[in-house]
Amino acid sequence: MSNTLKLGFKASSEQFAPQELLNYGILAEKIGLDSVWISDHFQPWRHTGGHAPFSLSWLAALGAKTERVVMGTSVLTPSFRYHPSIVAQAFGTMGCLFPNRLILGVGTGESLNEVPASGLLWPEQRERTLRLKESVRLIKTLWTQDRVDFEGEFYRTERATIYDKPDTPVPIYIAGAGPVMAKYAGTTGEGFICTSGKARELYQDKLLPKVTEGLEQSQRSNTEFDRTIEIKLSYNTDKQQALQDTRFWGALALKPEEKMNVEDPLAMEQLADELPAERAASRWIVTDDADEVVEKVKPYVDMGFNHLVFHYPGPNQAEFLTLFGETLNTRLRQAFG
Repeated sequence: MSNTLKLGFKASSEQFAPQELLNYGILAEKIGLDSVWISDHFQPWRHTGGHAPFSLSWLAALGAKTERVVMGTSVLTPSFRYHPSIVAQAFGTMGCLFPNRLILGVGTGESLNEVPASGLLWPEQRERTLRLKESVRLIKTLWTQDRVDFEGEFYRTERATIYDKPDTPVPIYIAGAGPVMAKYAGTTGEGFICTSGKARELYQDKLLPKVTEGLEQSQRSNTEFDRTIEIKLSYNTDKQQALQDTRFWGALALKPEEKMNVEDPLAMEQLADELPAERAASRWIVTDDADEVVEKVKPYVDMGFNHLVFHYPGPNQAEFLTLFGETLNTRLRQAFG
């Protein structure tokens, strides 16, 4: 994928039932967006009104119902609930069904998803990082070699072969919120993923320079690497409604130490609901003005992000997508494209 501007839609799997969510993904293609992304959650951020469809089944359904939109996970953890070889098989199959339309976005994981499904003791960040790196190495090996004997610290295979895989391996994008993972994305991945709404210095001084450092270290093209960011956008013709819509996603405003090792959606929901509306909205662009959206998005583009994935928090996603198509799709491409 090239370094040209791309606009995407974050399908909120934590908020909507599978068929409803599928309709939104189809609509995203119809209004002209380039990509659709889904989180791979076993449990949502909140229990009341929450959903957690299986992302891989959902992506296959979306691929069958659309023609051109690129689909990805933002993000999937290939190192706990799944053995990396199963992830390699799943994305190999989908890569055959939908060639050049799939991205495997991966991250180190969250206890909210991995612990309830497995009962495991949630490891420290160092082990989670090592597991992710080993998982990616095994997945890439299985996509490029046959009869793989792999002996890692965490995973092993014996004469393993992925028989159905696309001619061109599915690109892997690495998600990260710190410089270590950003550099790893540059050295190993085909793209980098992060989320908006944090201090500018994090992106400008820590994350993106480390991505570039990793690319230079691996002697790979800077222009063929996607710098992807999920833009938290509550855009509604009613600004007060836009503010209130962010409350469903109040957990995103919690500090890492406030939600660390919280593994129960009911507990996470309670923490989020205790926040005032203004703090729940702190990670979001909240507006009723299309020009203000362009103004608030511009700093991310200026820093170097080229793949903008818009996440809308409200219940009426179809209304948002229609409004986006009418007022923002062309406006953003003309401003930055």
